[in-house]
Amino acid sequence: MTQVRTTKPFIEVLSGRRQPVPPIWMMRQAGRYLPEYREVRAKAGSFLDLCFTPELAAEVTLQPIRRFSFDAAIIFSDILVIPHALGREVHFEVGEGPRLRPLDTPDQAEALGARADFGKLKPVYEALRRVRRELDPKIALIGFCGAPWTVATYMVAGQGTPDQAPARIMAYRYPQAFTKIIDVLVESSIQYLLGQLDAGADVLQIFDTWAGVLPPREFMRWSIEPTRRIVEGVRKKAPDAKIIGFPRGAGALLPQYVETTGVDAVSIDWAAEPSLIRDRVQTRVAVQGNLDPVALIAGGAALDQAIDDVLANFGNGRLIFNLGHGIQPETPIAHVDQMLKRVRAYQG
Repeated sequence: MTQVRTTKPFIEVLSGRRQPVPPIWMMRQAGRYLPEYREVRAKAGSFLDLCFTPELAAEVTLQPIRRFSFDAAIIFSDILVIPHALGREVHFEVGEGPRLRPLDTPDQAEALGARADFGKLKPVYEALRRVRRELDPKIALIGFCGAPWTVATYMVAGQGTPDQAPARIMAYRYPQAFTKIIDVLVESSIQYLLGQLDAGADVLQIFDTWAGVLPPREFMRWSIEPTRRIVEGVRKKAPDAKIIGFPRGAGALLPQYVETTGVDAVSIDWAAEPSLIRDRVQTRVAVQGNLDPVALIAGGAALDQAIDDVLANFGNGRLIFNLGHGIQPETPIAHVDQMLKRVRAYQG
């Protein structure tokens, strides 16, 4: 009996095959703009309880798929589960974001344990397995981690700051100590991502949310090089792994990021210069993005125009339609429907 091969449009794009209708999903698609998410979140207790309760994490991962039939689901978790597994205190203040015990002196950095307790991350793997069982075979499942630079910025400061200056200062003043943090995060991230592949993830995304605050030399050292090492480390064990990088705010440094890291696709923010991306990025890898999340809030003719701009700029090449960053909680659901209808009507 011949086995029927089920293709995933999302994976097809990452494998080098442009799709006439770009596959679509949204960063933070499982989130507060959905009433069903808010209902589960209210029952869960803390944010980390939601992340580490497999049945709840799986449920909120699947909610936007049921409602919108996106081409990919991304597991509900957080980039700071790695510091948690490394024994750092992590909690989330309502309305204020994450809080950690700061790791802001060379002595503290040198004392950081080299190995994460991956037993603490078993609930993430179990949630992935649950989602994989329920997910339509045509829909891809994305696992992820935070890039070492971005995770380190939270670990050093103990929270997010406007420009992540505490980590930048530490990297300048104490590069050896900061390198220790990065090295630990690189090795932990490799193991964590491999565990997600084993649990059913089809694709991995590396979020470097704070890459854009780095000047070129530091961008190479702290964003590109650690990401390259993660990609290389994952592919030593999983040679066919599909990996997306998101160095938010990288701008003109994106071609160097793509060339050096070896990612299969790069996610771009809404300020990316289209001709640069077309000529020097999309010719090498798939592009993911880059609708302005604020345009999605605005809706109407302005949203239609913003969608058409993304398709006009990148639709002739390999494109995964997405936002330039995560969807905002105040986004009307009707505007998401408007976006989906317009993108899916596209025939490039």
